Formats: sequence, structure tokens, C-alpha cells
Amino acid sequence: MTYCVGVLLDSGLVLASDSRSNAGVDQIMSFRKMAIYARPGDRVIVLLSSGNLAVTQGVLSLLEQRANEHRDNLWNVTSMYQVALLVGDTLREVHKRDGPYLMQHHIDASAGFILGGQISGEKHRLFNIYTEGNFIEATPDTPYFQNGELKYGKPILDRVITSSTGLTEAAKCVLISFDSTIQSNISVGLPIDLLCYERDSLIVSLQRRIHEQDAYFDAIRRQWQEGLKKVLMELPDPCWEE
Repeated sequence: MTYCVGVLLDSGLVLASDSRSNAGVDQIMSFRKMAIYARPGDRVIVLLSSGNLAVTQGVLSLLEQRANEHRDNLWNVTSMYQVALLVGDTLREVHKRDGPYLMQHHIDASAGFILGGQISGEKHRLFNIYTEGNFIEATPDTPYFQNGELKYGKPILDRVITSSTGLTEAAKCVLISFDSTIQSNISVGLPIDLLCYERDSLIVSLQRRIHEQDAYFDAIRRQWQEGLKKVLMELPDPCWEE
């Protein structure tokens, strides 16, 4: 399992993913699930992957292998919509190749991507690409997407995130969403890859990987927990009479 979040804001994008691919009593593995394709002044493309690791790695490998070919690729298409088509088509291709063999062994081949970024000449955009290869695009009414283990981190996003939320505030909200998920589900874990993209900058400048014992992450998760307890104690007691 994994957890990925992409947020579309008036001021840019916030994208984050965990790194845990398998959790069990005696086996925990970590793999980076954020792929970045950036050419300063031209494009910034970020892919967050979830689901079957072999399938998502196969998709990324094919996209990178074809990056220098004359066909449409990540570096020559002129819109994020075309990038979403490329990723969706490649996902279908990998499923067509590997899916029947995985099914024979009762292995779940489902996989998906959150795609965010901007290409020169158009606005920044965010897409959720499903395992079938089709996709939807974020709007001001639906400004964020989640993939993977989403239920524990969703409430804080619903309460805070709007399209007018600032990049910094959205990044803090996303990290608290990850903390809530990590607290409740062992299948999601550190490191967390976090990227904030500033609208129209066409460069990756705000990016970090959050490991165990990260001082900032430890501080905000502690303050959040203490704040919740404080607010709870300040709430009025239940009234037991009509």
C-alpha cells in the first residue's frame, strides 16, 4: 500500500508520496514513488505512483525509454493533457502485457498515478489517472486527489484545502494528512517526498525528502497532537438534559 496526495492551488501545486511498498511482520521495503521530469523554462512534470510496484515501474521505464524517440513523449508534447494520455496509454500497454500472467497467480495488478505540473504556454494542471488508463482533472471544486490508503488523511484535507489556500499552508496540511495516515496504518511510512511547485515558475525549487527523526516533521506532528488535545479539553461538555 502507499499514500499519495496532489493539490491544485491558485498559487501552484503541492505533491507528496510516501515510500513504503510492502509491510509485514518481517518485511518492509521502501521505494521512491515520485518521478520528476523538469526542463527549466519549458516544463515541470511530476508523477506519483501507487498500486502494483512492478506495473508502475514498468510504466515509468517505458516513458523514460521513449523520451528520445520521435513519437510523442514526455519532452515534446505541448500540454499536460497529452502527458496524461501518454501515461494512461502506457499503463494500458503494461497491463495488456503483464496483466494476464499476474491474474494467473492471483496478484493484484491495479496501479494508478497522480500527475501534476505545467508546460510553457498553458496553466498548471493536476490529473488522477486510474488503473484502466482513463483519468480526470482537478478543478476549483475538487482541488486535490489522493491515491492509496486515503481514508485516514482525507478529513484534514476536506476541512482545510481550497483552491485559494497558500502553498505553505497546503504543504503543512498535506504533511499532517500523512502523519494521520502513518499513525493509523502500518502500510504507509517514511520517507515522504514533498514538492511544492510555484505557478508559472517552470522550475523545481521547493522539494525535500522527510526521513525518520526529521526535526521539522517531528515538531509539526507533536504540535498538531498537542493542539488537538488542547482544543478537545476546551470544548463544552455534553449536555445530558433536554
